[in-house]
Amino acid sequence: MTTSDQATAAEFGLPDSPLAVAARELARDVSPGFVYHHAIRSYLFARELSAASALPAVDDDELLFLVCVLHDLGATEFANTDQRFEVDGADAAARFLREHDVDPARVEIVWTAIALHTSVGLADRFGPVAAVAHVGISADIVGALRQHLSEPFTNRVHAAWPRHDLGYALGAVLAEQAHRNPAKAPPMTFPAHLHQVMYPSEPAVTWFDVVAAAGWGDEPVAVRDIAS
Repeated sequence: MTTSDQATAAEFGLPDSPLAVAARELARDVSPGFVYHHAIRSYLFARELSAASALPAVDDDELLFLVCVLHDLGATEFANTDQRFEVDGADAAARFLREHDVDPARVEIVWTAIALHTSVGLADRFGPVAAVAHVGISADIVGALRQHLSEPFTNRVHAAWPRHDLGYALGAVLAEQAHRNPAKAPPMTFPAHLHQVMYPSEPAVTWFDVVAAAGWGDEPVAVRDIAS
């Protein structure tokens, strides 16, 4: 870490345990700048929203930081395999934590929170860390609960860790991963959706395609027929 990095981290009160610093260094070293900045902002927004809105209390701030700072390792070549990027990131984070002798129960919390971080309606059912991390990550991408974040605070955060058009930049990276390796984007998943919108000229696999390929001979049924 440079002196400037350390000073900015201290200014915003980022966790400074050896484990937290090592995780931040890993994310910074293997990630494009816009991914690393997103990871840091996600933690800051998660922490702020946990205090300012009706989110569950998190009694392990270091664990929340680890989830947020490591959650997009799957969007980097460091952790890019044949799995959905969320699972790639969860696996890479778990390996890192095990290498640092982190208690298995804490590793499982981090793995689950990262694997579910794009899963609206699921992440919030897997404990406070997963729920709060999900909201912080979502706040930075789609503005979830941003009404609870003061403008002076978000301005300071963005000045320290600029956005670099995150929503589009991250979408392009994940779509390109899926373009190179379709196994990373099973039909109707979030990565498949990103591939569809970023590569609109290529046919997308729909629910009806999957049903037809099953080989059971199911035929289309109108919704009105089912309702009656």
